[in-house]
Amino acid sequence: QVELVESGGGLVQPGGSLRLSCAASGSIFSINAMGWYRQAPGKERELVAVKHTDGITTYAESVKGRVTISRDNAKNTVSLQMSSLKPEDTAIYFCHLRYYIGARVGDYWGQGTQVTVSS
Repeated sequence: QVELVESGGGLVQPGGSLRLSCAASGSIFSINAMGWYRQAPGKERELVAVKHTDGITTYAESVKGRVTISRDNAKNTVSLQMSSLKPEDTAIYFCHLRYYIGARVGDYWGQGTQVTVSS
């Protein structure tokens, strides 16, 4: 069992910055990727950014240029540095980990941290 714990969420004014962090603990298996998703009220959960172990990094088009994802493979942590925040960035942000055990692939999710962008 793996636990993902997010931190860093909160209230920020439009144009402000925020840094989210996630730490994985427990029985860590081989990790395919770690990243961040978000879900706004009434909307589907969507990918924000993901960093794959094979080196590929992807960002949602809506956050490109404003978000940087960082991953420390040794510590099993992932962070999301966000700047120039907009009200539409308001959502619950979830840390995500994809792992594999041989041919089996699975996912773990954090409980989420609220980000509110408002003046």
